[in-house]
Amino acid sequence: MMNITPVVKQLLILNIIFYIGSQMVPVSYDLFALYFPESTSFRLWQPITHMFMHAQYPNIMHIAFNMFALFSFGSALEHFWGGKKFLFFYISCGLGAALLHIGVNYLEYYSVVNTFSNLNLTDIELQTLLNADYERLYDEKGQMIQGNIRTILENSNFSQEQYVDLFKAVSITKSTAVGASGAIYGLLTAFAFMFPKAELMMMFIPIPIKAKYFVPGLLVLDLILGLNGTSIFGGGSTGIAHFAHIGGAITGFIMMWFWRKNQFNHKRWN
Repeated sequence: MMNITPVVKQLLILNIIFYIGSQMVPVSYDLFALYFPESTSFRLWQPITHMFMHAQYPNIMHIAFNMFALFSFGSALEHFWGGKKFLFFYISCGLGAALLHIGVNYLEYYSVVNTFSNLNLTDIELQTLLNADYERLYDEKGQMIQGNIRTILENSNFSQEQYVDLFKAVSITKSTAVGASGAIYGLLTAFAFMFPKAELMMMFIPIPIKAKYFVPGLLVLDLILGLNGTSIFGGGSTGIAHFAHIGGAITGFIMMWFWRKNQFNHKRWN
């Protein structure tokens, strides 16, 4: 077994520190998880920090799977690339994952919000509705408490279908993404590029499969399971977070294709 390499070791330590710290200070999820950009909780640093955050305890398998994969595939890649190139690749794949995840969310978000076009809502009113804490807006009898939200809803004449769409949009606005999964999928893709004949196994499928078949199969399987609210690496993501995994893999594929194409270019980054 290959020894752990320096940058992989530092990333493991950083992830563990973030994990322990986030369990001790739960409000850190509000600061460092990746929120939808239309949310009032979105911060510019979240596309970076979200990849060091993981699901809250007791879902220990989320960080366990990701860190195991980081050690298993990351050390081999860093051994051949060196620390700087490996870290650049890792962070780039994590950002690519965040970008596709947000992009898919935007497609769904606008398809829903466009159904409100006949309500004459101002931008401020729409953002107020989408960022409201609806759990606190109802009394013990299930009636909405008098306030700004109730006034906007009553004046806007929402139809029943538009109410359903409103809460779909609220769900997207308040959704968060955490985990190194996108960066990990980039590493998996790079590993398949560099070691296509290496034999890999899933823990629950003890059959050796060459990396060039294993990784594409894993991506397809994760996409299918993700549509149903689960995933392989990523510890059971829900909704459309599986697109973050695909985003990391696509970013990794593009970078590997470019690096391989220019491997004899005197300007390449060794």
